[in-house]
Formats: sequence, structure tokens, C-alpha cells
Amino acid sequence: MNDLVRQHTALDDSDLEWLHLLVSEWQLLSDLSFADLVLWVPTLDGTRYVSVAQMRPNTGPTSYQDDMVGHLVPRGRRPMLDAALDEGRIVREGDPEWREEVPVRVESIPVRREGRVLGVIARNTNLLTVRTPSRLELTYLQSASDLAQMIAAGSFPFPAEQVDMDASPRAGDGLIRLDADGVVQYASPNALSAYHRLGLAADIVGLHLGAATAELAPARGPVDEALVTLASGWAPRETEVEGGDGVIQLRTIPLRPKGTHIGSLVLLRDVTELRRRERELMTKDATIREIHHRVKNNLQTVAALLRLQARRMDSDKAREALEEAVRRVGSIAIVHETLSQNLDERVEFDEIADRVLAMVAEISPGLVTVRRTGRFGILTAEVATPLAMVLTELLQNALEHGFGPGESGTVDVGATAGRDKLIITVQDDGRGLPEGFDPQRAGNLGLQIVRTLVVGELAGTFDMVAAPQRGTKVVLELPAEA
Repeated sequence: MNDLVRQHTALDDSDLEWLHLLVSEWQLLSDLSFADLVLWVPTLDGTRYVSVAQMRPNTGPTSYQDDMVGHLVPRGRRPMLDAALDEGRIVREGDPEWREEVPVRVESIPVRREGRVLGVIARNTNLLTVRTPSRLELTYLQSASDLAQMIAAGSFPFPAEQVDMDASPRAGDGLIRLDADGVVQYASPNALSAYHRLGLAADIVGLHLGAATAELAPARGPVDEALVTLASGWAPRETEVEGGDGVIQLRTIPLRPKGTHIGSLVLLRDVTELRRRERELMTKDATIREIHHRVKNNLQTVAALLRLQARRMDSDKAREALEEAVRRVGSIAIVHETLSQNLDERVEFDEIADRVLAMVAEISPGLVTVRRTGRFGILTAEVATPLAMVLTELLQNALEHGFGPGESGTVDVGATAGRDKLIITVQDDGRGLPEGFDPQRAGNLGLQIVRTLVVGELAGTFDMVAAPQRGTKVVLELPAEA
């Protein structure tokens, strides 16, 4: 729509925003009318119309098999469009048109904003299946007529009302028609079933909808009064009501076809099962987060016990081994702590990497600088946990074996996330690799852990080579969907 309006018409951005608001709402008009809608806007030179939007009904057969958006029609070819645009009124005169052996009734509804007619809605009704209308169909058609008059007067849609149309109730979900006092004139079968789910035992027709709804809802006091006002339909609002064994979603649309409040439309949908599933998912998510939180606490307890044990060791090698174990456990705890704060099993690994870097850098405080470049991106828990351990082992190995006591230097961690793979490098400017060193066979326990996790769990590759200038460079390549 944006491209067509800006290319062919003289409408400004505020006019275009009004058309977007109208198009976001006009599925309701199409369903209530049992008709196709096409929005025509006059071109910049006033000699033609361009169709910028189209809507087909969910409640009846379509009149257009083809897509009409982008079509250009010369002024004068469709006199009803001209009359609606020039006179600013709804035009219904004329005989049905025949399209592919299908009779179609055509009406034109001017789209008004702040006193100006921006375009015309062509309402096209397929008459092939016309029969004696039921009470529901008559209510639909009357409500559609009221909305059409409001569009022609510029009072619909409601600019202040922001509605998520994907989640909002539709006419087929349930419809109630109220009079000017908020009393129910008609309720569709779906609407009646929804109120029975709330606990209403009688027929809702003839009841004041606001009072009846508030009585079924468990809340009292100010909430009760607000619900009475809302369900009475005096203002465009959307809310949910829970009572009995059900939850219904309500949307009220005041009807003011000639500037006077004559009643309201209430669209409603039974969302009981949807909300039940959402609560179950929320409970499950909360349980998973609590599990991650408890695992993190248990790992921190294990790390604290290992740290206490290390302090009691007389052997330096034993103390160093326990301190390495503390860092390994700590890296896993960091992942679980991050997962405990998320709604899903995915984490921003850059935050985890920075915490791992800070934890391992404590081995050589102030002497060796550890820094990160690039981004790891968002990873699943299945990848984040082993990768955190791998990163811990590589950093620990670089600091312990790349630099001697009192030596300074730098360890750079780089990450490049591509479409197919994640490339990670850990490069130091330390003493380098011993002559004849084979990273695929030799190495300490840390490198054995790295090889096992990278190849076995992450389905990646691992290599350790001499850095171009000085030191050692480790390259990991992991599949993007590891």
C-alpha cells in the first residue's frame, strides 16, 4: 500500500496512516457484509483510480478470484466510484454486475478523514447464494451498514484504539448487538455459548450486558464498575473476563452512524483453553528456570567445597588440580545462571564468554590481558554448556602454559558467527608450542577435554598451531546449528 499510495496519489503520511488503520479493521466490515472490499484512491492527476488494498470475507463466497491490488481504472468507467468520491455519500444505486456468470451487487463507501474524502471502498457482494436471511445475517448486515456510515462520516476506525487484529475476536467467534442503553438485542450462538461457559444460566437477550458480565466475574469494587462501563459499549475497548469455568475476550465497538450513539457491537471469543495452555507453559517455563537456578546453586556449592579442599592440600600439584576443577564447575554454573534468567533454552553467549574470561583471568591478575573481539551470538543450552567448558580450558591452558611466572602478555578470544559455522580463535603471544607438539594426540587433561567436547558433542573441529608472530593460536570450527 505504501508504494502505491506514494507513487500514484497526493495523500500525505497522515492520510496513509489513516488508510492503514482502516485496512487493519476492515476484515470486520467484510465479514459483516458477506462481501469483498477493494479500496480505490484517486491518482495525483485525478484522472484514474488505483486499488491499494483488498479484503475477502470469511463468511461468504468471494466476488473476485483475482488480486485487484495495483489495478488502475480511468475515472468515468465506474460511475458509482465517481459519485461516492464527488458527493461524499454511500452509493447503492444500480443493477447487479455480472462477472464470470456470477451476479455481484456493487456499493461504494467514501473514506473520510477530517472532512476530506481520501478514497472509496467498493463493496462487492456475490449474489449467487442469496437466500432468505436469518436473524444472525440480518444483524450482521445492519451492523455492517452502521459501520459503513461511520466510515463515510470519518468516525471509524477509532484512532486512539490500538488493536492486535491477529489476536482480537472476529465476527464469527461471537457477536452481541446492544442498544443505546447497553441492553442485549441479539447474541449469536457462539456468543451465548461463551457466556454459558462463564456461568450464565439464562438467555442473555434482554439483559444489560455490563451488569450481567460484572456479576459473572469474581472481582468487585472499582474493577466491577469499570467492567460494567466497558461491557456496556460506550467506548472502544478490549478486555478479558474470567468467571465460572471460562475466560472470554471482549471487544466493544460503539455504533454512531449519524453522530448519535445508537448501540454497540461486542465481539467476543472463548479463550478458556488458550489461556489454560498459556498458564501451563508459564508454569513449565518457571519450573525449568527454577531447575537451572538450583543446578547453579548446587554447582557453586561443589565449587566452594573444592576450593576449601584445595586450601588444605600440601601438594602444589593437587592444589592446582582442584583449582582447575573449581573453574570447570564454575563455567557450567555460569551457563545455568544465565538460563535461569531466560524464558527459553537459548542464551546470549557473549555475556557468558565475558564472565568466563574474567573468571579465568584471575589465574594471572594484572599480568596477562584477556580480551574478546567479535560476537558469538545466541546459542542453545546444548551448545552453550560444552562451549563454556571448552573456552575455560583453552584460556586456562594459554595462561598456565603460554606464560611463565611474572611474564606479561595478551590472550585474544575472537568469534565470527557465519551462516553455516561459528569460528572461534584463542591466540596468545606467549612462549609458543614445544617442538613436535601434536594437538590431536598430546596434551594435558584440559586439551583432552577440549577435543572430546568439540568433536564429540559439538560436531566441530579443533586445531592448535603456532601464531603468525609469536605464541599459540587455537582454531575451533563449529556448525552453526551445532
